[in-house]
Amino acid sequence: MKRFKFAVLALAFVVMIGCNSAKKEVISSDVSLSAIKLPPGFAINIYADVEDARSMALSPSGILYVGNKDGDKVYAVKDTNGDFVADKKWVLDSGLNMPNGVAFKDGDLYVAEVSRILKFSDIESKLDNPGEPTVVYDKFPTEAHHGWKYIAFDPDGKLYVPVGAPCNICESEDPIFAAIHRMNADGTGLELFASGVRNTVGFTWHPETKDLWFTDNGRDMLGDDIPPCELNSASRPGMHFGYPYCHGGTIKDPDFGDKRSCDEFVKPMQNLGAHVAPLGLKFYTGDMFPAEYKNQIILAEHGSWNRSKKSGYKLSLVKLQDGKVTSYEPFISGWLNEETQDVSGRPVDVLQMPDGSLLVSDDQAGKIYRITYKK
Repeated sequence: MKRFKFAVLALAFVVMIGCNSAKKEVISSDVSLSAIKLPPGFAINIYADVEDARSMALSPSGILYVGNKDGDKVYAVKDTNGDFVADKKWVLDSGLNMPNGVAFKDGDLYVAEVSRILKFSDIESKLDNPGEPTVVYDKFPTEAHHGWKYIAFDPDGKLYVPVGAPCNICESEDPIFAAIHRMNADGTGLELFASGVRNTVGFTWHPETKDLWFTDNGRDMLGDDIPPCELNSASRPGMHFGYPYCHGGTIKDPDFGDKRSCDEFVKPMQNLGAHVAPLGLKFYTGDMFPAEYKNQIILAEHGSWNRSKKSGYKLSLVKLQDGKVTSYEPFISGWLNEETQDVSGRPVDVLQMPDGSLLVSDDQAGKIYRITYKK
């Protein structure tokens, strides 16, 4: 079957052999956060410095694992003295091919490259020298365009792995593209879960219904304000979310929209801002934040790259009632100066800590923030 080949890009991201000797470092930071705008009672602090900090996964022992996209490393950081600042950092591997995705299960760390899923077995017994990872799966496409992956285990232990469209807008004959897949933890049983998903880099499961909720980045080159990015939900396998034929539930694509009707596809639960680049999201289930945040979605908007006036660069709050979205509003902002259009950071992923605080990764600033609330 025909695949869209981007040979030059693929060569630029060829996998190199990673060094196995992990490096331990002390973390420090003096970044000013005075520009960040928070609701009353909320505070933000630096939890860790991690270059190109992207997806995050937390182990039961409190070790935080962090992936890269523009970098080639996977990190682990830990707060060893209980002061809510990570004071140790390990480089677990390097020379990897866009290792954006990380997931932790049963003592093992899973890392997603563009075409492979790797596993570092019993990682926390050998943080100083993890050794060579096991290749769990190595048959994903090698296309680098939207090739970086977010991965996570569902409540039943299946590993979910997306494959983005290898283009801005195209119709691929290979169903591996523009889709979310899932497999067993050992790499067997790969199956297609959802189609018509242009480029999701964040998903999670509803704490009560266990339905999958995910963000999707809309296509480019149709102007500043269309199409919207999307927040979607999939309650079962086999659902199609419209790409490349339909965007935002109702917007017919000018190149491919004549082939299929928007009525054929699952509509978004919420249309998000155009080009805001929504990435990681979580349902807040902790007790630290006020009660109105319980079981609501907090999502990271990485920010636009080609809009005439920048948008995104913030955390948004999506409120739900009876499984339906009731509001979509800013939660924490300030990484974008609206007047000067200067950008100081780009939120990527969010992760809830056991105490109810929220971690936020920022790949531009190379930081992981900790959001807290106190009455």
